Amino acid sequence: MAAPNTALRAVRTGMRMSQDDFARALQAAGHRVGEPNDANKRLVQRWESGAIAAPRPVYARALEVVTGLPISLLGFDAVPGGHVADDEHGGHDLTSPVSDLATPTPTSKPTAVHQSYEGVWLSRYQYYSSGRGDSFAGQHFVVLLQHGDRLTARSLPGSASSSLSLDLTVDGAVVTGTWVEQTDPTGYYRGARYHGAIQLIAEPTGRRMAGKWIGFGKDMDVNTGPWELVFRDASTSKATLDRYNTSAA
Repeated sequence: MAAPNTALRAVRTGMRMSQDDFARALQAAGHRVGEPNDANKRLVQRWESGAIAAPRPVYARALEVVTGLPISLLGFDAVPGGHVADDEHGGHDLTSPVSDLATPTPTSKPTAVHQSYEGVWLSRYQYYSSGRGDSFAGQHFVVLLQHGDRLTARSLPGSASSSLSLDLTVDGAVVTGTWVEQTDPTGYYRGARYHGAIQLIAEPTGRRMAGKWIGFGKDMDVNTGPWELVFRDASTSKATLDRYNTSAA
């Protein structure tokens, strides 16, 4: 009997999504990256039950876009190098016999991006606390995934007491997007959720991005400050992420 994929289920429930919600998010992600898919609730059920050990690449890429995590952390079997096992030898993500006759998924020409940013980065930003009358720095190790011109970064849970996510778009050397941070429930901000915008300039080496964030404070004033991402490792394997899943301070 196949072992259930508890990792994928934990990620989905952590995002507060039903299986239907998750399937719709996968379809939307497929359209955004130019690879439409037919994800549905039944498919999500089969992944979580372990009936399907590895999704086809079109679904793997959508899973990474939706969760912001590499496929190696989603409980699926993968071949060396982090690539998800393909279905060239008869495996399918659908149960119906007609799946062999399904219309091939159309693909569009990928957006030209001349630099790969995928890997582990150190995220570091500065902010002023009016309540404490001093400036502080927030630091996280984040795993950054790239799909065309879109970048998603999610903090490794052991790297800080808060959790951080970034959703970015690359346009040449300019990286623009949004950030969300869920603060430590036992910390000064008592689990408050903050969010805002960010714009960075990537250095030609592709090993550092620097710019500024903007967002609201606890008194509903608009604040800003410096933010940088510094490259650490190109690998997103489980072993690498385990190594960086430690305090970034």
